[in-house]
Amino acid sequence: MPPKLDRARVVDTALRLLDETGLDGLTLRRIAAELDVKAPALYWHFANKQALLDEMATEMLRRMLAASPPPGPDADWRDWLLATCRTLRRALLGHRDGAKVFSGTRLTDMGHAARFEEQLQAFVRGGFALADAVHAYFTAYAFTIGFVIEEQAVHPLPGTRAPGYDPGARAEAIGPDHPLTAASGEGLFTDHDHRFERGLAVIVAGAEAVLLP
Repeated sequence: MPPKLDRARVVDTALRLLDETGLDGLTLRRIAAELDVKAPALYWHFANKQALLDEMATEMLRRMLAASPPPGPDADWRDWLLATCRTLRRALLGHRDGAKVFSGTRLTDMGHAARFEEQLQAFVRGGFALADAVHAYFTAYAFTIGFVIEEQAVHPLPGTRAPGYDPGARAEAIGPDHPLTAASGEGLFTDHDHRFERGLAVIVAGAEAVLLP
């Protein structure tokens, strides 16, 4: 007898298929075929693909929080911001098109609230007004989402490089009339780990310079 079809099983299957097909190839029909059911059976659990994406993003967040303990009780806002962004990037890179799935979705439960409360408390202890703490957090969050979307465009799967992102070929196509633009490919399409950390350093320094009293 096949396992009972429920939301958790649908989401788990969708996340697995995401790694095979990418977001564009992930359809309710494809998920239903994998589950050996008719597509209308999925509509008992998800009204449409966006509802499924919302639950997929929420499940990604649940798994991320379960696998990554928060910083220690004495951690300051910088520790929290860096840990949150690094952990989020790892979670997004754990699935093909993970950042696209996560971007713009609405979480389906508030299981993240306790962790977010701790993070905001660290900001407030550090001297931030709540509004500025939220601004600092969201700036770092948006940077992380956008960075990983671009990173996964270059490397759709680990060890692969999408066409059009080779710095040497790009420089040759641009030609000698625009030497700085030609040379910029190394800084745009390589060494993502280093560039991500540099970006975080800029955000932390900027938050301290602009948002702290």
